[in-house]
Amino acid sequence: MKIFLASKSPRRRDLLKMLNINFDIIDSNSDETITPNLSLEEQSKNLAFMKAKSVFDETCGDRIVIGADTIVFKDGKYYGKPTSNSNAFDMISELMDNIHQVSTGIAVLIEEDGQYHEFIDCDISNVHITKMSPDEINSWLSLAKYMDKAGAYSIQDEFSKFIDKIEGNYNSIVGLPIHLIYKIISKYI
Repeated sequence: MKIFLASKSPRRRDLLKMLNINFDIIDSNSDETITPNLSLEEQSKNLAFMKAKSVFDETCGDRIVIGADTIVFKDGKYYGKPTSNSNAFDMISELMDNIHQVSTGIAVLIEEDGQYHEFIDCDISNVHITKMSPDEINSWLSLAKYMDKAGAYSIQDEFSKFIDKIEGNYNSIVGLPIHLIYKIISKYI
């Protein structure tokens, strides 16, 4: 059975490699616009499904398509990928010195012997970023590793020195809850 990761994210690729499976990458190029009035859980599941469905519809035969989307959320506000340096600065300023949620939604769409199966889930973690000075924020931004990251930070890079505590699954915060993916696809591979 062919396996496709519907993401160009190098982090998701590296995490999926941990399962020791062969897979191909097809970027979904799907819209990542937040839908009004959806909960954090519904939002991340919806975006993951749109990514997976886009690639599923482009492929055929027995296959597994894995889509994922990570959203950062605090006090009723969603933090996607920053649009500029100043936007990233504002995001980090708002997220630091308090707890926020990181939700990674997954959608695993499977066709096996003409039968369609769909698994949609999400994993939510709490992250606490310590207080940062404007110079520390600008130092992080100067590394230019924030533009493709929800919330303008990445827990696995140099930014990790500002992560005080997490409650939840580290891999989910990075971008792919491989424990959930494994539970689903182990029945098919």
